[in-house]
Amino acid sequence: MFMFDSIVLDVVRLGVLVLAIWAFVDALVRPAASFVAAGKLTKPGWMAITAIAALLLYLRGPMDILGLPAVIAAVVYLVDVRPAVRGLHRGNNSW
Repeated sequence: MFMFDSIVLDVVRLGVLVLAIWAFVDALVRPAASFVAAGKLTKPGWMAITAIAALLLYLRGPMDILGLPAVIAAVVYLVDVRPAVRGLHRGNNSW
């Protein structure tokens, strides 16, 4: 039984770490002007938040007192900021 619990915890830990890294990489590749145009926090702000979240999840895991806010920060970026920033078009590109 102990092995099953530790496997589940490892899967959860890896999953939320991948989620936070995905949020950071996505913030990294989006243009800075899109964040301002969408009315969200600036690109450096979201990069810092998601980087700190990923670092906390890597070092301490999601079951720590700082782990839950880190997971929430990554989820907020992915479900609120990312769609707003992604929905904006770059320049005059018709694609």
